Order: sequence, then C-alpha cells, then structure tokens
Amino acid sequence: MTDRILITGGTGCIGSNLAARLVADGYRIRILRRSTSDLRALAEIDAEHVIGDVRDARSLSSGMQGCDTVFHTAALVTYSTRLREEQYQINVVGTRNVVEACLAAGVRKLVHVSSIAAIGSPSPGQIATEETPFTWKRKPGYKLSKLLAEDEIRSGISRGLDAVIVNPSVVVGERDVHFHGGQLVRDMKRGLIPFYIEGGMNVVYVGDVVKGMIQAAKAGRTGERYILSGENLTHKEIFLRTAALVNGRAPFGRLPIPLLHVGAVAIESFCNLIRVTPWVSADLVENAGRFNWFSCSKAQRELGFSITPFDQAVRAAYSWYRENGYL
Repeated sequence: MTDRILITGGTGCIGSNLAARLVADGYRIRILRRSTSDLRALAEIDAEHVIGDVRDARSLSSGMQGCDTVFHTAALVTYSTRLREEQYQINVVGTRNVVEACLAAGVRKLVHVSSIAAIGSPSPGQIATEETPFTWKRKPGYKLSKLLAEDEIRSGISRGLDAVIVNPSVVVGERDVHFHGGQLVRDMKRGLIPFYIEGGMNVVYVGDVVKGMIQAAKAGRTGERYILSGENLTHKEIFLRTAALVNGRAPFGRLPIPLLHVGAVAIESFCNLIRVTPWVSADLVENAGRFNWFSCSKAQRELGFSITPFDQAVRAAYSWYRENGYL
C-alpha cells in the first residue's frame, strides 16, 4: 500500500475502525460517503471525505483518483424483505461498479469485505472453511447478495484486477453505532434477550478484522477468500458470558426452534405492515439451532491473523458504548 487509500462504507463499524487504524499508521485516507451519512463513527478521525455512492459510477471514479488501494466495505446489512431491491443495488450492483472503477483507475489492490453469510453452513459436527459450498436457499436476501457480490469480484479478477476477499463472522467492537453485532451487547444490557436457542455462532473482534484486512492488502493472494473469525461458541455461552460482562440480565431458558420460526414470521409481517425494519426475520433465523462455526486457519497461516478472546471483544464494545453515551 502507498499513502493514499480509498474506503467505501467508511462510516460503518468495520470501515471506521479501518480508517482509524490506517490514519494511526500514517496513511492518508479518503472515505466515499453519502451526503446524508451518519458520521458519529468517524469522530476524531482525520480523513478526506468524498461525497458519493457505490451506485454512482461517476463518484467512484472521482473518489479513486490517485489511490492505489481500495477497501470496499460498503454494504446494506439487513434481513428485511422490504429492502431487498435496495440491498441488491448496493451490495451487488455497487460492487460491480467498484470493480469497474478500479479497473479504469488502475487500482493496484482491492480488498472486498464479504461475509461468512456468503459461505455455506457447515455439516453437523464440522467447522466451515473458505471451501464450504453455499448451502443457503438461492433466494433474494442478504446471504445471496453477498455471494453475488463475490462473483462480481471474481469477474474483475478474470480481467486483470488484483483483488482478495475477506469474510468476517459476526463483528463486535468499537464504533458500531448502527448496532449490528453490537445489538447483542445493547440488548443483553437492557435485558431484552429472555431466552437462548440451541446451536452456536462465531463472533470476531473488529480490531482483528481490521488487522486481517490490512494484511490481506499487503500479502493476500489474488482471488483468494480469507475467513476472519473469532471464537466458536454456543449461543448459551455467548448470552450468559455477555450478560455477566455488561452486568445485564441472563436468559431464563431455552427457546424451542419451531417457536422461534413462528415468532420471526409474525414479527416480520407486522413490521413490514407498519414499514419499520424488523429486528428478527424468517431469513435471519433460517438455519437457527445449528452450529454455524468457522475456521480462520487459512488467514492465520497466510496473513498472520490472530484472535482476540470473546470476553475482551465484548468489554471493548461495551466500554466504547458507555464512554460515548450509547448505553
């Protein structure tokens, strides 16, 4: 990397933490953002701002001028059926536009932030890797949009673009002002999670993701995927440990999966009716009850990736929320 870097999605949790780290390391950062973007996550970060949108090819071309490295973190993270078309335009068409702009501008390296959602759920008793096939239903939604976005990256690679893909798991840490992974911390603190479910998931600290992305830009092999994940834990472990760490209220017991599915459908239907984004949906809980665990061994071998313990990640997020008046 040279000293001029463009970040799309720089106002989000991953993008803002990446910007903070790169500025601290002496790089000059340019952030592509919309005029209406929420800038709270970028507080005290010295970065150049370019007004634009990944759906606007002209603004991407302008933003990439003079940059040799691009981190594409922009995405619409939602499981709401009402926002599927907008999600496709941002996640898939937006990625296509980023690829075209990188090729036209002669960008030397593109790091695309995908998700474990683009990787299939592991078979029972197994842990997923970069080679695990996509097992989700191929229907419009967040998972498919992230998979199709990866296809756009590979299309660019076939035309000479040097790009790598990183797949973070559920991200927890500072600057998550939109409460994506941070919803766990907030809701547990407020006592809004009365039950846990069977199965498990993988949670990663945002600082580890940022380090992995920077190493991917420096040492990642063209066309490769790198899972950036943390500890594999059961949902029960995650909820009980988080409750203890934030002095919240632990769940009372286990919620049967069939009841979860029924509740998700009802909540999503009601929220769509009143035109608000549901906090749970049928798509989100599609594979609930399974152990969606992932291996970051490839990133450890090739990128020097390391894992921050779950408890430390939750403490970092909780402390940031408290210090900045979010909790």
